[in-house]
Amino acid sequence: MTTLITNIKELLQVRETNVLKVSGKDMKHLPTIKNAYLLIDDDTIIGFGTMKDCINIEADTVINATGKLVLPTWCDSHTHIVYAGNREQEFVDRINGLTYADIANRGGGILNSAKKLQQTSEADLYEQSKDRLIQVMKLGTGAIEIKSGYGLTVEAELKMLRVIKRLKQDFPIKVKATLLAAHAVPKEYIDNKEGFVNLVINELIPKVADQQLAKYIDVFCEKGYFDLNDTERILKAGKLHGLIPKIHVNQFNAFGGIEIAVNNQALSVDHLEELNKNDIECLKNSETMPVALPSCSYFLSIPYTPGRRLIDAGLPLALATDYNPGSTPSGNMNFVLSTACIKMKLTPEEAINAATINGAYAMGISNMYGSITRGKKANIIITKAVPSYAFLPYAFGDNHIETVIINGQII
Repeated sequence: MTTLITNIKELLQVRETNVLKVSGKDMKHLPTIKNAYLLIDDDTIIGFGTMKDCINIEADTVINATGKLVLPTWCDSHTHIVYAGNREQEFVDRINGLTYADIANRGGGILNSAKKLQQTSEADLYEQSKDRLIQVMKLGTGAIEIKSGYGLTVEAELKMLRVIKRLKQDFPIKVKATLLAAHAVPKEYIDNKEGFVNLVINELIPKVADQQLAKYIDVFCEKGYFDLNDTERILKAGKLHGLIPKIHVNQFNAFGGIEIAVNNQALSVDHLEELNKNDIECLKNSETMPVALPSCSYFLSIPYTPGRRLIDAGLPLALATDYNPGSTPSGNMNFVLSTACIKMKLTPEEAINAATINGAYAMGISNMYGSITRGKKANIIITKAVPSYAFLPYAFGDNHIETVIINGQII
């Protein structure tokens, strides 16, 4: 089936030849076509241009986008949407003065979510997660990475990954799975962290690889969680089983995790609220994508990733939600876009590049997602009538999306 979108006020993120990511000053450039058309065949973009060239093009469905923008769907490269229940009481606790660390030290945080998930059936976990996935699709996300990490036992982690696999099978959105068993140390291993790391390396990683339940391996490299040696061991073990490294790093402390990630050819380093000069130098000599999670900073009232500093150093930057029950209970990439502009001082062009093509790169899928390019998947946002693309992050409290198309299907 063919779909023709006509009279587009401005078609954004148009790439005649495919690029996998954009970096530094190139992030300030967002290629567009005004008064444009876009042609889709089944799930693939096959043509675009100005309306004056839209002559004798027939299609099964024609959508008139007068006054509206068309752009690629958001590529959210960092989420934890498979979880059980919520943690709104911890939200109140933080209002009353407790810190993230205080809550974790008294058995809250990740351990709280792990307890709930272990007690939740796989069918119930799927139903809860399905609802979240449908919601983010409606908000314009067309590709998403989902992590485990709220299981903290072999069976519970496998249960999470099976749910992710089922979501991938049941919905048109592109889903990538990540094993994040090293998210926190379970209570039963609190005095034997090495024993838990050994369990992850010797039992969990091989099972995940054998059952083909994940593409990536991740570690929460942070003081009080997993140190540099733990991180190195887990990333290397994952690589031996074909899992590509990604890493939570520099959320609260900068102590060498980025260097280990780069040395292990990590696809992305995520959080980066704390950065030092050596971190930036390491990233300059790598193919690793820095990923900022601004709605996490907003929710926890911690520093924002210095995105301006990273881009000005010539580096790329991606944006993602970090959707999870404890530190970012939102999968709204539109809010992420606005927050990056308002709090991190990204330009609208930089933010859109970070949330589309660079987000796709951070999932290893920018060959087929993240831009308007012939041959790429037809994952498209059609906005309501708006003055310009700068209006999207500017009017941050409104929903500007009218239609979402994923794999050629209207959602």
